[in-house]
Amino acid sequence: MFIPKLYRSEDYNLMKEIIRENAFALLISSVEKIRATHSMMMLNEDDPENIYVETHISRANPQAKTLKDGDEVLCDFLGAHTYISSSWYDHMNVSTWNYEAVQIHGKVQLMNHDELYQHLDKLTSKYENFQKCPVMVKDMGREFVEKEMKGAFGLKIIPTEIFIKQKLSQNRKEHDFQNIISELENSDENGRKIAEKMKLIKK
Repeated sequence: MFIPKLYRSEDYNLMKEIIRENAFALLISSVEKIRATHSMMMLNEDDPENIYVETHISRANPQAKTLKDGDEVLCDFLGAHTYISSSWYDHMNVSTWNYEAVQIHGKVQLMNHDELYQHLDKLTSKYENFQKCPVMVKDMGREFVEKEMKGAFGLKIIPTEIFIKQKLSQNRKEHDFQNIISELENSDENGRKIAEKMKLIKK
């Protein structure tokens, strides 16, 4: 991911927020050929000094058939994003897009049976907690879950490089910057979210 210095962030709390709120991300690999799979991802912070990404894909997926320990992959997370119209400037310019994104390059470690079980348990709990009648892994019975696990391919991605991008019109003069915020506050959910993010970087 190309990140001009103006848009580069070292804020790891922002990284965690983007991953947490946009967990359905792309797992990209280039073993044999370029492959990409949308999958649910979680940041494992059990050891704050050695965080890593957890995910799983279908064992029938061609990507699963090629990946092995030590292979390099890319996890791509797109956060809030929205169109910025050139009509919002007080001068002639081009339209653009404001957005937040995280890319994690890392080495694959295949999950063993117990790690995959724990991963599915945590992932299910994260999303079932908000349901009216939550069904947790423990409610399904271990025999049933382990049968279903045969079709899952669990991965840990140990980061080697982390890139955090926050492109929020930092290159605009104050009048245009504030006008962009005003326009976005009257747009859709993503636009309003970007407006709030823009306000924060000015504090």
